[in-house]
Amino acid sequence: MFGRAPKKSDNTKYYEVLGVSKNASQDDLKKAYRKAAIKNHPDKGGDPEKFKELAQAYEVLSDPEKREIYDQYGEDALKEGMGGGGGGHDPFDIFQSFFGGSPFGGGGSSRGRRQRRGEDVIHPLKVSLEDLYNGTSKKLSLSRNVLCSKCKGKGSKSGASMKCPVCQGSGMKISIRQLGPSMIQQMQHPCNDCKGTGETINDKDRCTQCKGEKVVQEKKVLEVNVDKGMQNGQRITFPGEADEAPDTVTGDIVFILQQKEHPKYKRKGDDIFYEHTLSLTEALCGFQFILTHLDGRQLLIKSQPGEVVKPDQFKAINDEGMPMYQRPFMKGKLYIHFTVEFPDSLSPEQCKALETVLPPRAGAQLTDMEIDECEETTMHDVNIEEEMRRKQAQSQEAYDEDDDMHGGGAQRVQCAQQ
Repeated sequence: MFGRAPKKSDNTKYYEVLGVSKNASQDDLKKAYRKAAIKNHPDKGGDPEKFKELAQAYEVLSDPEKREIYDQYGEDALKEGMGGGGGGHDPFDIFQSFFGGSPFGGGGSSRGRRQRRGEDVIHPLKVSLEDLYNGTSKKLSLSRNVLCSKCKGKGSKSGASMKCPVCQGSGMKISIRQLGPSMIQQMQHPCNDCKGTGETINDKDRCTQCKGEKVVQEKKVLEVNVDKGMQNGQRITFPGEADEAPDTVTGDIVFILQQKEHPKYKRKGDDIFYEHTLSLTEALCGFQFILTHLDGRQLLIKSQPGEVVKPDQFKAINDEGMPMYQRPFMKGKLYIHFTVEFPDSLSPEQCKALETVLPPRAGAQLTDMEIDECEETTMHDVNIEEEMRRKQAQSQEAYDEDDDMHGGGAQRVQCAQQ
């Protein structure tokens, strides 16, 4: 993050709130905060606003990087984000982390430390259209972190840990570089000493099972049930099955269905589309064929007597589409899209045979005089999409050449403005 060094602002308020001098040591700050925080704690009838100010002041001054920014630039620099902010944490959390429990004895503060929620783990799950039509069950083996059973997630034999002295328990480090007279760069990164946890454990006290990591890896088999009619992109959630961590509400494992492309069928909502090609004879004189459905059933598809199927025509069969999710006995429609394949050419004999049964040709009504007055033309086959692409490319080339001849469009606009 880059920015201009801010103007100096008030850099004495936090020292005054704690009642210490600007050259106070870390021990002086701790003693001052301990005394004032206990006196002003809301659970003991203290002033909540004063309690909040004390926590804000101690949070900043107990962090060497933040204190340096505060001393040099003042409170406004922290508010603008140079030091990760001031007072952004819950004052009760700061109080509890300082004392490691309640200094009052008994049940302690009525406001316990709030647990953060762990991240969800997302897995794509590839399924076929048959899986979504019939329903299926898939067993998947996954590895995840679970709290160490030997130390109960403490990381140490005794259950004790210390606040990291490098990051003051925040888990993050902030470094600042001066890039120039009025430019600074701020970088925030996890503390290397505690790996971002904010805590350190004595080497001799480390748990022998988890080596102080507080968690160990566990393999677990999950059975994912894909119900009939589920959609591409639908989520199947296993609550609380993600990685465990101390003082954290375990997140979920979420599987996202990804439907593989089917060679014959296309799905749109609760409907299924099937492509079928007919010969010209079948389209005009009738057809029948066997369609193998997604559940293996054989459906006989046939036209009605005397029915003519036109190119690009659709026909529907009710209740043969996809099962509806959570209502599997109800189904959408099966649409069949017909393509008619025409012969490449016909012999004169075939044409005469067809003319005896088909409607008369419109061109046959033209007289010889009308034909003599017309000019002859010759048609040829063309791929229209390729033809349009070629014309567009030629048009772009002509436009670019015109720009080059006139020195470019940008220069012409510039000249017109002068």
